[in-house]
Amino acid sequence: MHLQSVMLKNATLRQLAALHAVAQLGSVSRAAGELHLSQPAVSNQLRLLEESAGTPLLERNGRGVRLTSAGSVMATCAARMLDLWREAGDEMATHRGVFSGTLRVGLVTTAEYLLPQLLVAFVSQHPNVKVKLQVGNRDQITHMLAAQDIDIAIMGRPPAELKASSAAFAKHPMAFLAAPKHLLGQRRRVTLSDLAGANLLVRERGSGTRTTLERLYKDAGVPLQIGSELSSNEAIKQMCAAGFGAAFLSLNTCALELDAGLLVVLPMEGNPLEREWFVMHLATRGLPQVASAFKHFLTQEGQRLIDAGAIARVSPVQPPRPGTLATRSTCKARVS
Repeated sequence: MHLQSVMLKNATLRQLAALHAVAQLGSVSRAAGELHLSQPAVSNQLRLLEESAGTPLLERNGRGVRLTSAGSVMATCAARMLDLWREAGDEMATHRGVFSGTLRVGLVTTAEYLLPQLLVAFVSQHPNVKVKLQVGNRDQITHMLAAQDIDIAIMGRPPAELKASSAAFAKHPMAFLAAPKHLLGQRRRVTLSDLAGANLLVRERGSGTRTTLERLYKDAGVPLQIGSELSSNEAIKQMCAAGFGAAFLSLNTCALELDAGLLVVLPMEGNPLEREWFVMHLATRGLPQVASAFKHFLTQEGQRLIDAGAIARVSPVQPPRPGTLATRSTCKARVS
């Protein structure tokens, strides 16, 4: 108990910030740059924190430093304490009549085409708010949320592995696409089975788009035959537009290509699929005021702003009626 009280008395927020920066960046020199301090000053803060803890927190190696087991525990606690101190500063600013703070938001790569406009609209209403944005695939963003590296996450489906409070804020159309010159792009009707030999271009495992595709095929009882796997929406779009294969993508990612006629939505029943975008946070953790305000902003204004902006809006393809010929579907995407 005496050792605990000594550590609490001697450790400072500056020391915790130094450890947190080193844990995030893996280097004392990079941490010094991040904190706008000299490298000796950061090293001294780390030494004092180790003395207070009574055990080594870092191991030095030729390429930098790494956390010891005790250092990992301390770094996790440091991150929480620094977050609480930041939230305290935001709350004090509110009491002074200033709405400010840092919005720590993570979004899946597909949402890169959707969220920037909404973030700009939010910050224009609250000019004292700063944004810290993290982008990754579904698995990566879920991990960041669980580790409390972000306050809120934007993705297509709430993660079942986390206790998360989520709310839908916008429609999320997803579709099978091809270039107009591709064989499937010239067909009057296409089925899932027709895609078997079409070199289907899909996202990597761990992405929300891939998970949706796998569930779609499983529910239909049709085996999924993947042609090429890519970790980039841009790469998939470009290869699909070049006629390399068909693709399954969020329509939020390809407004320009659809509008320019470089891609077409394949004439399939139920294509595009209508899904939703969700904003979520850990149910076990209270939201900072800035994150709470942004969540409210998305649920109240998100769809309206998307409808008024440059995000693709696509009408579902209607299957042909018996005795009629289906025409190739088209997709109208509004761009600014």
